[in-house]
Amino acid sequence: MAELGATSIDVAASDLAGNLSHCHEEPADVTSGPDVVLSRVAELFDEILAQIPPGTNVWGIGLGLPGPVEFETSTPVSPPIMPGWDGYDVRGFFGSRFQVPVWVDNDVNVMALGELRGGTATGHRDFVFVKVGTGIGAGLVSRGELHRGAQGCAGDIGHAAVGTSDVLCRCGQHGCLEALAGGYALARDGLGLARAGTSALLSQALSDGREVSAQTVIWAAQHGDPAARELVVASARLLGESLARLVNFFNPSLILIGGGVASAGDMYLAEVRQSVIARSLPLATRSLQIARSPLGDRAGLRGAAFMVVDELLSPERLAAADVAAS
Repeated sequence: MAELGATSIDVAASDLAGNLSHCHEEPADVTSGPDVVLSRVAELFDEILAQIPPGTNVWGIGLGLPGPVEFETSTPVSPPIMPGWDGYDVRGFFGSRFQVPVWVDNDVNVMALGELRGGTATGHRDFVFVKVGTGIGAGLVSRGELHRGAQGCAGDIGHAAVGTSDVLCRCGQHGCLEALAGGYALARDGLGLARAGTSALLSQALSDGREVSAQTVIWAAQHGDPAARELVVASARLLGESLARLVNFFNPSLILIGGGVASAGDMYLAEVRQSVIARSLPLATRSLQIARSPLGDRAGLRGAAFMVVDELLSPERLAAADVAAS
């Protein structure tokens, strides 16, 4: 299994029950292109295969990508932060190398599936998983099933317009939620504070030669820097306002928030909750729970495993196997 983020690669092996082993994480840059990134993933898969007992059957490969994916073909479609990936044959890349079936989905969808099948969302038939990392996306579960939409891009809330802002998003549009509240936005605005001397801790970090990233801004906010804290709280407020629209429309019983920005903790979650409640119908929030994803970075890997299991055991695939056997 593999989950690719904008700046990282996570890989693991899994049994058919979703139990992970041989987990490995390392930095990566998705903008390096599919040949570079997927070749590294293939190398990591080879390393895992060399460590598992000889004769172990490998039944399939599951991957999560940080952009829209047409699930039927496992093909990325115009991913805003993934230059060179549009239309790339990810399934063919791995299928030809490992000779097993391959399934690919959006990273937030596999995270939602991981929480649904083996996490806090177990038992919830209608819930939303939100990843706030470099970008922002949502995985939707309706009536106990992952809702991908007609072309696989359901839940792409990061590119919904927020107010009338003229901030340019990496997708080419102006005023997207991601451009104002995602990890990329926190890093950009935090660097601005550091250079202007508005944030003492961020200015010191810059003077010390440290990168002013989203995590640096969160660190400064958690250590009492008022300007950094306002950036984090403003991000949470915008996310909450956007989620309120989803709550009124979709009426979930649970919202789980994951991704690096969610590591800001209680100050972030409290502002999200307050914004959602303030802008949602009372009936929609009567029993709504909003919490941080306890599975964290492992949710996507577990979800990718469950995706493979579900597809291997799908009625269509089993029926085809019966026909072939007869």
